[in-house]
Amino acid sequence: MSHVGVGPRAVMRSVAFLTAGVLAVPALAGCTSEDPSGKPLAEQDVAAAARASVSDGGTLRWAVDSVPDTLNAFQSDADATTTRVAQAVLPSMFRMDEAGSPVRNPDYLESAEVVDTEPKQVVVYKLNQQAVWSDGREIGAADFAAQWRALSGKDSAYWTARNAGYDRIEKIERGANDLEVKVTFSRPYADWKALFTPLYPKDVTGTPDAFNDGARRALKVSAGPFAVKKVDTKGDQVVLTGNPRWWGEPAKLNEIVLRAVPRDERVSELVAGELDLAEIDPETADEVGLAAGPRDPATGTPLMGPEGTPAAGPQGRSAAQALRSWAIANGSDEEAAEEEVLAREKRREAEAKARRRQQALSGFEVRKSLEPAYTQLALNGADGPLADERVRRAVARALDREKLAEAVLKPLGLPAEPVGSHLALSGQPAYADGSGALGEQNAKEARALLADAGWVPGGPVKKKDGEEAAGAEKDKEEKDGKDEKKSEGDDDGTYIVGEDNKNEGDRNDGGGDDAKDGADGESGEKHSSGKNTAQGGAPGAYAPKGTAAPADAAAAPLAKDGKALTLRFVLPSGPGSETLRTVADRITDMLKEIGIGTEVTKVPDESYFKDHIAAGEYDLALYSWPASAFPATDARPIYAKPVPAADGSLNVAQNYTRVGTDQVDQLFDRAMTTLDQKEARGLLRKADSRIWAAAGSVPLYQRPQLVAARENLANAGAFGFETPVYEDMGFLKKGAQGSRPSAPAPSSSPS
Repeated sequence: MSHVGVGPRAVMRSVAFLTAGVLAVPALAGCTSEDPSGKPLAEQDVAAAARASVSDGGTLRWAVDSVPDTLNAFQSDADATTTRVAQAVLPSMFRMDEAGSPVRNPDYLESAEVVDTEPKQVVVYKLNQQAVWSDGREIGAADFAAQWRALSGKDSAYWTARNAGYDRIEKIERGANDLEVKVTFSRPYADWKALFTPLYPKDVTGTPDAFNDGARRALKVSAGPFAVKKVDTKGDQVVLTGNPRWWGEPAKLNEIVLRAVPRDERVSELVAGELDLAEIDPETADEVGLAAGPRDPATGTPLMGPEGTPAAGPQGRSAAQALRSWAIANGSDEEAAEEEVLAREKRREAEAKARRRQQALSGFEVRKSLEPAYTQLALNGADGPLADERVRRAVARALDREKLAEAVLKPLGLPAEPVGSHLALSGQPAYADGSGALGEQNAKEARALLADAGWVPGGPVKKKDGEEAAGAEKDKEEKDGKDEKKSEGDDDGTYIVGEDNKNEGDRNDGGGDDAKDGADGESGEKHSSGKNTAQGGAPGAYAPKGTAAPADAAAAPLAKDGKALTLRFVLPSGPGSETLRTVADRITDMLKEIGIGTEVTKVPDESYFKDHIAAGEYDLALYSWPASAFPATDARPIYAKPVPAADGSLNVAQNYTRVGTDQVDQLFDRAMTTLDQKEARGLLRKADSRIWAAAGSVPLYQRPQLVAARENLANAGAFGFETPVYEDMGFLKKGAQGSRPSAPAPSSSPS
């Protein structure tokens, strides 16, 4: 299966945005008297308002990442915008609620339930009698059956991305009447609620040609509060308009325009008044928040200028003229005075431009929550040092996940708790903190694991022509730079780990008295210059007997079989990836403390996933997985044990860390077949504990969701877990207000 997407949920389980011997496993997470699922860490923030408070009409201009290549959510090139469109224009039997659980959608379903389990599982759907397609035809069993046949995997003429769940259906037939659909399964399927969301008309799924090509650029027949008016590839937008045959609450908006706007251009589009709603980065959120701050009651402009400076008044030009006159009258050089005047005028123009920008942004507010997705550190276990589970566990045990979560979320005023599960997020029924199977952060135990794997500090590293350090692709310029730093006596191809670049004075040639004295530029502590050695010892390898290392000092680099332990850390380089790079810097420091080196490579966003993550060209990487209401189905391909393909290659599905076990696969399979929800949750929590123990990926934090929205836009913003209600979105009537979550307590920046 392609890593890109794949049905509506698989699109959600693909990468978000621009990120992965058997040891004894400690006691596994299990059910206790208290529900371990907890509550969602953050509420949605959409300026909720009653429909009566929302005006009729208007156009919502909504920034998205792309104009989709297809409107068929079950094809491999579907993306997040495909899902957004499908939610607005197509039937969904179940929706996500505020806790990330599936709930019946009454606009389409009166009921849906398992009516038999023996000899086969049978589900009967009773459809809303008003539910019709936009061409007037009733939604019915023929649509369900056509979608099943297209997605069952039995006909290879259909270009489908996945068939999970549909491959377990034996037959679909009309029930007691036209409004009933009876689905019989060949094997029990716990996640049956995941099916038929979205539901396409039989016009799209009835034949391979219609499925493969008919819904790529248009949806002639739909059945939601909106319909697709056009897909404008030249204008980089998808236009949705109200569906006149919609039987539910009528859409408040006339149109929704989904505009493809790059993340780094969104603030400019907001300033220009071209957008009403856009996901933004933390820097833009700060700017919007400042613009929405206190304003002059007379002019409505922000009271503070850029970076907190007082806004300049109209007397600015006369002040500049006075400066010039004073300079000339007092014998100052006239040319220099003119330059000073020009410089001040340029600064004043920049400040005026900043004030206009703030004024334009003052009509927006930042709506924030936690996205239903988490960022993880992925450890590629296919080969190299991380093929050893002990090394992977050492890396994981070195991480202070609380500090990493705080670094990202605390400055935003969002709950900064590390994620404890690979399969669910706090508040979802399957959630439980399974990280105990790995153990808490502990540098001492991490070093012990590395020592057990044969990685020792201070060992010699043999450098031969063309040979690379373990787990790293060495940059030629870096190699050349290191070669130049070798001492004259170092002509045997060997140097001592820990010798190079350990002394601040050596690193900063002529960098002041402290450097000459061997003082650390940050701590001010004295270190050996590298010239003073123990008798008969190698430079830099020894310290005076009894000297204690500082508590936060990096451990001596590790080596094994003549190779240093250095891991390739691959990161995206795009403007929206600053947070990932900040997290990577902190992880690098944490690994340095246990003697693991990292070689960071920044690559273009467009090649990050395809050429590095999916291709396995990395040791460490950061990327995100969305949460799913159906983890037994959706998470299995992410953590399933890779298997050899017929052509001899390794079929990894979506398991880009290449780490998996038969035990985890069996637990997923059992969870997928039991109809006992409590039993299924227990099996999933056991599977998660074993995924933690294998240390192929380390969940870090739930992703922040920051959205700039016009102040008078209601029922839209940071949706959190909940599926958007498109028909309720709109602009508030004059004097009406939407409700917002209570402001979180102010938080300090992380240390």
